[in-house]
Amino acid sequence: MWASGFVVAKYAAPYAEPLTFLLMRYTAVIVLMLVLAMLAGAPWPRGRQVLHIAVAGVGIHACYLGGVWTAVAAGMPSGVAALVVNLQPVLTAGIAGLLGERLGKLQVGGLLLGFSGVVLVVANKLTTSGITVLTLGLTVMALLTITAGTLYQKRFCPEFDLRTGQIVQFGAAIVVTLPFAFAFESFRVEWAPQLFGALAWSVFGLTGAGVSLLYLMLRRGAAAQVTSYFYLVPGITALMALAMFGETLGLLAIAGMAVAVLGVALATRRAKGAKDSAGAASA
Repeated sequence: MWASGFVVAKYAAPYAEPLTFLLMRYTAVIVLMLVLAMLAGAPWPRGRQVLHIAVAGVGIHACYLGGVWTAVAAGMPSGVAALVVNLQPVLTAGIAGLLGERLGKLQVGGLLLGFSGVVLVVANKLTTSGITVLTLGLTVMALLTITAGTLYQKRFCPEFDLRTGQIVQFGAAIVVTLPFAFAFESFRVEWAPQLFGALAWSVFGLTGAGVSLLYLMLRRGAAAQVTSYFYLVPGITALMALAMFGETLGLLAIAGMAVAVLGVALATRRAKGAKDSAGAASA
C-alpha cells in the first residue's frame, strides 16, 4: 500500500499540481474519517493529546508528502529521492537509541543490510540531473520530518482512535500545506477519470488502510523495526512501475529486492531476551 503512493504520484502528476492534489486528498480523508467516527461514536482526543497528535501529523503527512511530491515535481530524480528518504530506518534507529529504545546487533545489521538493498534497487536510476539545493533540501526535509513525526507519535501519542485522530492530523496538514499551495501553485486541476482514480486510492488505500496499519504497527513494535519495512518500498514500487508504466527492471534491482527482504527479516526479529516496549506500554 505504501509503495503504491509513489506510483500514484506519477499517475496523478499530469492532472494536478502536487500540493493541490495533496490538499484534495487531506480533505477527502477528513470527510471519510468524520463519517466513520460519527457512525461508530468514536471518542475524540482531548487536551494536550490533540496538540501531540497534530504535531505528529504535520511531520508524517504535511512535511513528508509535501517535501517528496514537490521535490519530484521540481525535477528531483525519483531514484535519488527514494535513496534519501529510505535513510529513515537507520536515522530512526539512531535517534531512538538515544531516547532509550535499544536494538540488538542482529537488528542493526538488518537495518544496514536493508539500506544496501535499497541502493541496489535504485542504482540504475541514480543521476545528478535535477539535483539542486531546492530539490535536495525538500527531500532531506521529508526524511527528517517523517522520522521526527514517527518518533514523536511513538513517544507522546502512540494510542488514539484512528478515525478522530486522523481528522486532527489531516486538519493540521491542511493548515500547514495551504499557505504554500497559495504561494507556489495555481490550483490547476484537470478533472479526468485518472485523477479520480488516483484520489480514490490515495484516500481509501494509502490513508484509510495504509496509514492506519502503520499506526497500529507503531503501537506494537519498536519504531526502528517498524520503519525498516520501508526498505521494501523501492522494490515493490519498481514492480508496480513495471506493470503499469512498462519501466525496466534489471538484475541488479532484483538482487537488491532480495537483499532488502533479508535485511527487513533481520531487523524485525526480536532480540533474544528483549521486551517489546510498545506492548509493555499498552498492557
